[in-house]
Amino acid sequence: MVTSAAPVSASPSSSSPSSVATSLWPRVRRWVFPVLGIVVLGLLVSHAHKVDWAGAWQALWRYSPWLLLGVLGLATASHALYGCFDLIGRRHTRHTLPRLQTWAIAVTSYAFNLNLGSLVGGVALRARLYTRAGLDEATIAQIVGLSLATNWLGYGLVAGSLFAAGLIAPPSQAHIGATALRVLGAAMVLLALAYVAACAFAHGREWRVRGKRLTLPSPGLALIQLLLSAANWALMGAAMYVLLGGQVEYGKALGVLMAAAIVGVIMPIPGGLGVLEAVYLALLSGSVKQGTLMGAVLAYRALYYLLPLAGGLLLYVLLEKYAASHAGAAPAVE
Repeated sequence: MVTSAAPVSASPSSSSPSSVATSLWPRVRRWVFPVLGIVVLGLLVSHAHKVDWAGAWQALWRYSPWLLLGVLGLATASHALYGCFDLIGRRHTRHTLPRLQTWAIAVTSYAFNLNLGSLVGGVALRARLYTRAGLDEATIAQIVGLSLATNWLGYGLVAGSLFAAGLIAPPSQAHIGATALRVLGAAMVLLALAYVAACAFAHGREWRVRGKRLTLPSPGLALIQLLLSAANWALMGAAMYVLLGGQVEYGKALGVLMAAAIVGVIMPIPGGLGVLEAVYLALLSGSVKQGTLMGAVLAYRALYYLLPLAGGLLLYVLLEKYAASHAGAAPAVE
């Protein structure tokens, strides 16, 4: 998707207001988002005493082991499917790392991403593991970029479909009407489909962006991106739907989960700690008892976030040992 090109030099004396603003933004962002996250976390903690924790623990104990095992199976399938996102990058970049190693790197980074944040898991850890495996920066950038595109294009397709169909009603405190939400959903679906169309009509062309060449994947790979990501989001929603015991429609359970995902991206709190719980309480407290709702969210966090992190730690150790035993091998790019 992105390939290296010759660097473009710039005159050090040419500093415009826009360039100054661009250089200041990373510094401001470094402080603004963490401070905003701390404020939000403080608000959540201040309201924690209002949560029916006793009811939540009772709801947790009422789950049968077989139901929890089934939800763990859905979570495992979702993590395994996410690992296939990097196989799309492998196909596009034509690097020669083994498929199993590529898949394991993606699964490991996803587990860390969920619990420690995207910069740690989605970018830094993945870059380290691919660098240790012999890939160059340009190839790693392509893989990460395609993985992110896969995840959010599928999100747009699924969430947009839910919004456009009117399955998700905006809360009363939201400043958006039902019609506007449907229009937004239709636009999200069209954007995802436009990506596939762009890959079909512009496949093989190159664009230079910031000194690098950008190429789109084939339309076949673009369709695979949408299908894999949509299936992954559907599995995540299914896990939450099962934990809620069918008290809300599947589409609504999935829609609330996707709303929580967006809020989690905006708020830089590792693992979305408190964000997932707050969104579910805000959007489903009128449909499900608070204790039952919190029990479902806590079970989901344990089965989808924490247990896979243990597996990710094990995979990380194995990947590091594998990289050490294969140090000095030829670069893994055709």
